[in-house]
Amino acid sequence: MRCINFDKEFERYVGAWMKENAKKYRNYDEMEAAMPEVYEEFLDTPVNWLSGAKPGEYFTQFDSARQLVNWMEDYFKQRIPVPDMLLNRIAELGLDAEEALMNLLKKDRATQEIRMAAITLLREIDSIAPMEYYIGLQAIRQEGEDELADNALDSLASMGERAVDAMRNALALSSPDGQEALLTVLSDYPGDEQVFQTALALLRARRDRVAVLADCLGKLGDERAIEPLKALAASEETPYLDYIELRSAIEALGGECPERDFDAEDPAYEAMRSMQ
Repeated sequence: MRCINFDKEFERYVGAWMKENAKKYRNYDEMEAAMPEVYEEFLDTPVNWLSGAKPGEYFTQFDSARQLVNWMEDYFKQRIPVPDMLLNRIAELGLDAEEALMNLLKKDRATQEIRMAAITLLREIDSIAPMEYYIGLQAIRQEGEDELADNALDSLASMGERAVDAMRNALALSSPDGQEALLTVLSDYPGDEQVFQTALALLRARRDRVAVLADCLGKLGDERAIEPLKALAASEETPYLDYIELRSAIEALGGECPERDFDAEDPAYEAMRSMQ
């Protein structure tokens, strides 16, 4: 399919609009403020480069999810900005686009950028088909930034209770980073002993991740976490920002956080104090 650069066409449209309307505005800021309206006009104006179609309606004439998803992939491959209108059309097809998006997500040579788009669209159509795939991305997580796994985690969170059992079953088989990621979602569903014990074990083992794990334990609502949290809050090795998260979790569980004195040696505390 032909991949039209809608962004460049809009730039041309804006250039012509600015020449025509420059005298109506006092400065560039006023013209920039009008851009949302100009863009809406652009979308609603029939153009020759689309054989008389309106840019905002161009993709609505296509009903094949496979064709549209392949088209999106071509945009990525050709490094042409993917039009929002194409993405919106795929999303409008709902679960009819699920199979094509799943095939793209699991395609061997798909780039991370393409997979990210597929994950986002699958979330928008409320698909649970990639649940196990997403959990697998969490299970093999390693320390460091992982945008693909983060996007997948957002999708697991959006699936709600439909994904809870599968995530719980994956906890014991996941890396520590994967366990922590899964816990950030599972902590919204308290009452499971395995989830609580995993969060508690990670809290003791991962001193550099205290803030995240304290938040998980606070949401899990189990009072047994109060004493371990208090022990960390009282430790001189716990920095100020972690202490704040620990205090919040302890208080959420009905406990009383031990008082600590911080000084200028803790840069976060000093920065917060200087802002007061």
